[in-house]
Amino acid sequence: MTTTSSSTTTGARALSPRPASLAGRVAWLLGFFERIPNSLIALLARFSIAAVFWNSGQTKVQGLALNFVSGDFTLGWPRLSESALALFQDEYKLPWVAPELAAPMAAFAEHLFPLLLLFGLATRFSALALLVMTLVIQIFVYPDAYATHGTWAAVLLTLMARGPGVFSIDHWLATRQAAR
Repeated sequence: MTTTSSSTTTGARALSPRPASLAGRVAWLLGFFERIPNSLIALLARFSIAAVFWNSGQTKVQGLALNFVSGDFTLGWPRLSESALALFQDEYKLPWVAPELAAPMAAFAEHLFPLLLLFGLATRFSALALLVMTLVIQIFVYPDAYATHGTWAAVLLTLMARGPGVFSIDHWLATRQAAR
């Protein structure tokens, strides 16, 4: 660890005590925030947004129930629930897509893309697919739910821009490719 009168190395700065002045404390705190690893943020983002869409997808199928948070497990062959089709016929009413097509497509997407996000496989493309779904929901289904959809979009855009982090299959594949 090297210290001079004009500068301090990153390691020394990381171990320095909090300064006494308010400005110094704010700067110390900002420096602490900047050291939060992107991989930790990405892992939390991937898990959280995957849970939102997975749980939504689970409401559209019967025969298969997997909820790792509550512990509900029913293994079986998944099939579209009648309530999902009714939802797309009565409440969602997407333009240009028949409810008979939209309901199974949404149920499939809400299971596939969250799984891919959870494992960190094709993360940026999966996040893009869920962002498109979020925009469709915001524009055509629940236009007054901007706060919720804006939060989803921010998480998905972060994953698209920064990637899945080191705790992902994408990272593992990239390091293997780089080693070749």
